[in-house]
Amino acid sequence: MKASPVLISLVLLFVTSLRFANSADPDPVRDFATGLSTFTLRNIFKNGDVSSDTGGIRAATNPQNFPAVQTQGLSVVRFKMVPCGSNLPHTHPRAAEVLSLLSGGPLQVGFVDTTGASHIDIMYPGDVTVFPRGVLHFELNVGSVEAEYLSALNSENPGTLTSSEALFHIPLRALATSLNVDQKTVKSLNSTVHPYGPGLKKTANSGCVPGRDISTAF
Repeated sequence: MKASPVLISLVLLFVTSLRFANSADPDPVRDFATGLSTFTLRNIFKNGDVSSDTGGIRAATNPQNFPAVQTQGLSVVRFKMVPCGSNLPHTHPRAAEVLSLLSGGPLQVGFVDTTGASHIDIMYPGDVTVFPRGVLHFELNVGSVEAEYLSALNSENPGTLTSSEALFHIPLRALATSLNVDQKTVKSLNSTVHPYGPGLKKTANSGCVPGRDISTAF
């Protein structure tokens, strides 16, 4: 039986939609970027994009420090997070993320989906979790030892938008309306927000105690 043009068009549309749904970056037109002399980045904590803050150390690849990822739609981030350190709630607008806890912790992790439902879990060494593309997510070391973990994202430039820092770039009236508080309260909160940046954070005011309340309920 001969397939109708409409059926063929629908099948092609379906296949095309699947390709775009599963690919954050454009498909490559060659095996790898031209002019490469190596496909290995030595010691990401020395040669990656490294930030060190109160919550630990974060080291990431990008097309500048690791040209081999160019056209591959990939990036990798390694973390060494101190007890009660946090990777603040944030989104990656151009990538989904897969996270694996290598050692230490445990980690409390989770995300909020577009229905407003939260998905929170406790991770132990060897566990793997996923954060869907664009959703608000976080990691917190609830253990008593340093947590070392690895994240892989399906974009060479996934982007990172940290929620608490970005929120206070919204005009005062709009933000006061959103939080249902007066402008004075907004200004007071703004004075305590961490400076914008990719660093891991730790604060004495969080109520986190290393090794205590290892639960999804806190």
